[in-house]
Amino acid sequence: MSNWLLRGLVFAALMVIVRLLQGALINAWETRAGLISIVLVVLFAVAVFVWGLVDGRGDARANPDPDRRGDLAMTWLLAGLFAGIVSGAVAWFIHLFYKSLYVEGLINELTTFAAFTALLVFLMSIAGVTIGRWLVDRAAPELPHHGSAHGDERADTDVFAAVRQRDGERTSEFETTEPRRDS
Repeated sequence: MSNWLLRGLVFAALMVIVRLLQGALINAWETRAGLISIVLVVLFAVAVFVWGLVDGRGDARANPDPDRRGDLAMTWLLAGLFAGIVSGAVAWFIHLFYKSLYVEGLINELTTFAAFTALLVFLMSIAGVTIGRWLVDRAAPELPHHGSAHGDERADTDVFAAVRQRDGERTSEFETTEPRRDS
């Protein structure tokens, strides 16, 4: 099972549970509907953030070089899209039998609600990945730079490296140490 599919299934199931809890709690305490909805969405977002944090820390530990790390953004984007579409479809199907669930039509669930879920999963997970990588990187020793002998990281692509002065010496092949004499 691919990484995005596992994350998508977990958060699709979690979002369906959140919506079932939301329906039951709002039916019990109708005057607290806004607070109930906000608390449940925040709890869902915290769960996504924590998983993203764990992913970011694990990726940074496995690959100390930032240029060699995995593409977790695409993994989490696909997971969010999958979670949004699947949880919307499942919630709509459950609503056919359990009318207390707050669900709109199928098209609305597969577009608007799916987009909300996908965005929430993506943003919170990427925030977690970023902070997780940062926590590992700030405690890691400085990596050696792999550049030229003069310390340039990209000397092979720097078009001005041939004419730049270093420590008082001229590196251009067109300049001479003798002053120019006009005839």
